[in-house]
Amino acid sequence: MKVLVTGAAGFLGRRLISALLARGELTGPAGKPVAIDRIDAFDVVPLEGIHDPRVRAVTGDIAEPAQIERLVDADTLAVFHLAAIVSGQAEQEFELGMRINFDATRMLFERIRALGTQARFVMTSSVAVFGGAMPATVPDSQVWAPQSSYGTQKALSDLMLADYSRRGYIDGRSLRMPTIVVRPGKPNRAASSFASGIIREPINGVDAVCPVAPETILWLMSPDRAIDNLLHGYELPKEKLAQARVINMPGLSVSVEDMLASLRRIAGDQVANRVRMERDPAIERIVNSWPGNFSAEYARSLGFVFDADFDSVVRAFIRDNAAQPA
Repeated sequence: MKVLVTGAAGFLGRRLISALLARGELTGPAGKPVAIDRIDAFDVVPLEGIHDPRVRAVTGDIAEPAQIERLVDADTLAVFHLAAIVSGQAEQEFELGMRINFDATRMLFERIRALGTQARFVMTSSVAVFGGAMPATVPDSQVWAPQSSYGTQKALSDLMLADYSRRGYIDGRSLRMPTIVVRPGKPNRAASSFASGIIREPINGVDAVCPVAPETILWLMSPDRAIDNLLHGYELPKEKLAQARVINMPGLSVSVEDMLASLRRIAGDQVANRVRMERDPAIERIVNSWPGNFSAEYARSLGFVFDADFDSVVRAFIRDNAAQPA
């Protein structure tokens, strides 16, 4: 089986590829396990840190039709589409966000439709599709009302995936992820980047700024659970997805204040005191438009997993990443 992973050089992309290599197989069209012969790891920058003969690293522009034709052929039976322009950048650079987050996604769908392979297609969505007046706990039936360009682009892609799947062109499933915390490495231009930064930077001996109020509620998931759920989402038989192809993932509803309390409890006062509160109205406007809690009943019924508590998320970061360069 040939697998395509877009956004392969990103944090989740690299983790997903490592998990696929360790697993060695995925369910094929006949419903039986098939060995993974090749993974095309695509991104705009080179993939680093993974050396396996099954992996072919490819760089280029995901929104170029000729590139998509080269990436997706009749042997591409599994697609994990993680490539995206993040929320803050999509708000600042509208055309780029539309081109990568919407146009490229549709071109991937169209390529699979033209080939007639009905490839299984897993992509990530975002809680940014929601906005406006919402209940404290958002049900799966909540109407989408994005308040940002990024949220709108994700909502449009979700609608397309559902319709292409309904028509039998692809076997799609869109996993609407919470904010993934704690990400290693450097901050990016996502409005939610601070959620990792206020844990990652202090643990690595660096001061951090929290741009939102302590009472701000976030919907979170650890990287480990994100990878578990991407693989679980792929393996679900399409017959189990009759209710919907777009699925709100289960997560943790945590205030920034409680996140910092976990940091203090686990890493100590000296570490926690490296966080400085300095509110940024632009970031607050975007983050406060996102819901902070979901029922995620559909996802739970399908067997998707979630973190037990935020302390375990902090401990996992310390275990896996604190020794690495920030």
